[in-house]
Amino acid sequence: MTNRQKPTRWWAELLLLGLVYGAYTGGRLLARGDVHLAVGHGLSILRAEELLGLDFERPLNRLFSRQGLLGIPADFVYASLHYLVTPAVLVWLYLRRPQHYRSARTWLVVSTLLGLVGFTLMPTCPPRLLDAAQGFTDTMAQYSAYGWWGAEASAPRGLGGLTNQYAAMPSLHVGWALWCGVLLWRHGRHPLLRGLGIAYPAVTALVVMGTANHYFLDAAAGAAVMAAGYAITRRPPARAARPGARPGAQPGARPGVRAAGFRGTAPIVSGGWDTSARELLPAQRPAPDDDTAAAAR
Repeated sequence: MTNRQKPTRWWAELLLLGLVYGAYTGGRLLARGDVHLAVGHGLSILRAEELLGLDFERPLNRLFSRQGLLGIPADFVYASLHYLVTPAVLVWLYLRRPQHYRSARTWLVVSTLLGLVGFTLMPTCPPRLLDAAQGFTDTMAQYSAYGWWGAEASAPRGLGGLTNQYAAMPSLHVGWALWCGVLLWRHGRHPLLRGLGIAYPAVTALVVMGTANHYFLDAAAGAAVMAAGYAITRRPPARAARPGARPGAQPGARPGVRAAGFRGTAPIVSGGWDTSARELLPAQRPAPDDDTAAAAR
C-alpha cells in the first residue's frame, strides 16, 4: 500500500504564507541598520565590482534613465511583478501541480528567511541612494509621475516609512524570480510557460540593475540564497520496496532455490548468488529425469 500525501488545505496555506510574509516584512523593518554602515557596504560592493569588471548596473542605469521607453516599463516591472508573479506561480502549483506544491513552498519560505538574515547582517545602500558623484539616477523618482510610487523605492506615495530601503543585499526580486523561473521550466508543459521561465528571471535581473535598485552582486547573492534554500529543503527520495519482497530482505538479493524435501529456501551464498544443485547434499538434490540421466551417461 502506498502512502498518500494528505490534502493541502488552501486556507491553512494562505494563513501560513501570510504569517511568513508578515514576519519577513516586519523583519526587514527591524533590520534597518546604520545609514553610514549601509552606505559603506554599498560603496564596497561597487568597488569590488569595478575591480572585477562586473559593474553592469552603470551602463544599464544610464540607458534606462535616458530612454523613457525602457525606464518607465522597467519601473512598473520592478514595482509590481515581484508581488504578482510569485503568488500566481504558487496558486498555479497548488491547483495544477499539487504533488510539487509543498516542496516548492518550503523552498521559497526557507530562502526568504535566509534573505532576511542577509538584510540583518549586511544592510546595504542601493546604487540609487549613493552620492550623485557615483553616477547613478533613481529612475523610480525620475519617472514617479507615471506610477503610484514616489521617491522611496516602489512603495506607494506616503508609505515609504513601511519599507527598508537599505535591504539591497541579497536581491530577493531576483531570487523570487529565479524560483518562479525554475518551477515554470520544470513543471510547465506548454512551451510558452517554459519560455517565461527563462525570460522572467533574466528580465528581472536587468530591471533591478537598470533602475539602480540593486548591484550585480546583489542579484548574484539572490540566486545564491535560492540555491542554499533548495539545498536545505531538498531530500533524497526514499527507495521504494519491490512488490513481494520479504521484510528485512537485502536490496538486490535474489531468492534462493527451493530444494526437494527441504522446507524453506536454500541459503544464499556468494553475496547473493543462488545456491546451485551441486552445492546441496545428495539427499536434497532433485531427481533428474530420464533424458537428463541418459545425457549424463
